[in-house]
Amino acid sequence: MTRAVRVVTDVAAVDKAFDYLVPDTLTHVGVGDRVRMNFNGRSVRGWVSPDQVGESEHALKPLVKWLGFGPPPELWPVLAWAAWRWAAPLSRFLLAASPTRIVANLPTPPVKTDVLTTQEYAPGVWQLAPTVDPLALILSAYQATSSSPGSLLVLVPTEAWAQRLRGRLEQRGLAVAEGDGQWDRMRAQWPVIVGARGTAFAPTPRLAGAVIIDGDDEGYRSEASPTWWAPAVVAERCRRDGAPLWVTSVLPSPATMQLGPLQEPPTELAQWPSLDIVDRRNRDPHEGVLSEPALRAAHAALDGSEEVAVAVILQRLGSGRLFACRRCGELARCATCGQAEVEAGERLACPEGHGERENFCLGCSATNLRKVRVGVTTLARDVGLQLRQEVTEITATTPPGPTARVVVGTEAVFGRLRRCGVVIFVDFDQYLLAPRDSARRQAVGAITKAGRLVGPRRDGRGLVVVQTRRDDDVIAALRSGQLGPLRDSDDEAAFALGLTPYAATAEISGEGAAGYVASIDSTGLTIRQRDGVTTVRAASVAQLCDALAAASRTGGRLRVAVS
Repeated sequence: MTRAVRVVTDVAAVDKAFDYLVPDTLTHVGVGDRVRMNFNGRSVRGWVSPDQVGESEHALKPLVKWLGFGPPPELWPVLAWAAWRWAAPLSRFLLAASPTRIVANLPTPPVKTDVLTTQEYAPGVWQLAPTVDPLALILSAYQATSSSPGSLLVLVPTEAWAQRLRGRLEQRGLAVAEGDGQWDRMRAQWPVIVGARGTAFAPTPRLAGAVIIDGDDEGYRSEASPTWWAPAVVAERCRRDGAPLWVTSVLPSPATMQLGPLQEPPTELAQWPSLDIVDRRNRDPHEGVLSEPALRAAHAALDGSEEVAVAVILQRLGSGRLFACRRCGELARCATCGQAEVEAGERLACPEGHGERENFCLGCSATNLRKVRVGVTTLARDVGLQLRQEVTEITATTPPGPTARVVVGTEAVFGRLRRCGVVIFVDFDQYLLAPRDSARRQAVGAITKAGRLVGPRRDGRGLVVVQTRRDDDVIAALRSGQLGPLRDSDDEAAFALGLTPYAATAEISGEGAAGYVASIDSTGLTIRQRDGVTTVRAASVAQLCDALAAASRTGGRLRVAVS
C-alpha cells in the first residue's frame, strides 16, 4: 500500500499542512525531513509533519524530491509552541531549525569527556558582575549534565563571542558544534552546541542542559516579526526535556527572573570596572562635549599602550531631543513620570501625554533651554578637535577595518573592539530617559559592555567615564555595584503596572491589521489603537496567544509583535 505523509509548506501565507503520497523512489523520507512537491501549480519546499495521515477523499499528488534532513521529530512540539507563542506561521520556525544547505548524512557524535571544574554552579539565574568570566559556570554545567543524554546548549549574545567560546572549550578537550556550517553535528547530538540567538532552535533531538550568557542582552530578541525571545525558547525546551537551565545576567529583568531560582553571589566591587561619574550640571558650558575629567582620562589612556585608547559612546534617542537648562544644567523632565520632555510647538510636553507646559527650567525657572543631542558625525568632529587626534567613526553600517586610537560611535563600538583604555559615555541620560520600560537595564548593560573592554578595577587597567546631568538610582547602584535593589524595584513595578511577565502585550500593524484585529475575540482583552498601531493586552500569555491564534489573517502585510 502506498504511504502518505502530511507536509507543512514553506509558503508562510498558507499556515496549514497538506497530504502527499510517498513514491517508491522516496521510501526513506522520514518525519521532519525536507521535501519538494507541487503545490497549486508551483514547485515549493516543505517539511514532513509528525501528524498521521487519515483517509483522503481526493487523489493525492506524489512528493517530487527529498531535500535532506530537517528538524528532528522531538523538536516539532517546541516549534509548534513557538508559532503559538509569537503568533506566527509554523513554517517560520521550521525554517529557523533547518540547514541552509542539503544535509543528506549525519556524522557519529563523539563520546562525552570529563573536565576539571573548580566551582559548582547550581541551576538558576545567576546575577554576576560584568567582568566575571562565565567559562567556569559553563564547565560546571557541562560536568553536571555529562551523564545525561543529549547536548549541552550554550547561548551567547553574538556570533563572534560564540566563535571565541568554541575555541576555549575545545582547548579543554570538549567536542563543540557551532554555527550553521555544523548543522549536521547539532542534528547528530554533539556533546556541546554553542551559538547566538538562532541556536535556540538548534536541531539536537534532546537537551541535557542549557546555559544562557547575558540573558537580558537585546540580541536575544528578534526585532523582525515574529518577535521571539531566545531565552523563552530555551527554557521551554529544558522544561519539556527535564533539563537544567543556567542563566547569567548583570541585572536580571522580571522576565528573566521567571526562568529559574535567583542565585546571587556576594558582590565584589573588584569585578566591576572603575567608574568616574561626572555631573555636568553647573559646569562651564564652554568646556566642550568632553568634560575636564573625561579629557584627563582620555589623555592618560593615549599615553598608554592600548591599540585603541579611547572609545566615546553616544546612544541615540530616536528622533527625540534632550533639553537642558543653560544656567543650571538640569534636564527638562515630566514632573509626573520623569521622562524626557519633547517639543510641542513652542512648548514642552510629556511623550506619555501627561500634559504640556511652558518652555522653562523646573529647577531654576530659567527660560533658556538648549538641545543637547548631537549626531555621531558631529560628535566625532568635536572629540577630534578636543583631543587633537585622528578619530574613527563607528556605527552599525561601518564596514570592518583598521581604526585610529580614538573611536567615536554608537554601541556598535562594543562589537568591534576587544580592549580599550577608557570608555566615555558623553550623555548617559539618553539611556536613563529612553522611553521604554527596559531603559535602566539597557543603561546597566551598556556599562557592562564598556567594563569588559576596560577590564575590572582590580586590574587597574582602564576606566569608564559617565557624563550625566541627573541623580538616578542607576547611578547610585553603579557606584556601589549593588544592583539588587534595582532588580527588585523593576520586578515590583512590572507587577504593579501589568508589564511582562505579569501580563502579555501584542502590537499589531500593517495593511492587514484592521481585518485581523476585527476578528479577535476581545473578551477579557484590552484593545487600543494609536498612531496606526493596535495594542492588545491580556492578563496572561496563554489568554493573549489563544486569542491571536483564533483570529483570521485576511491578507495584506501584517506584523504581530508579541512581548
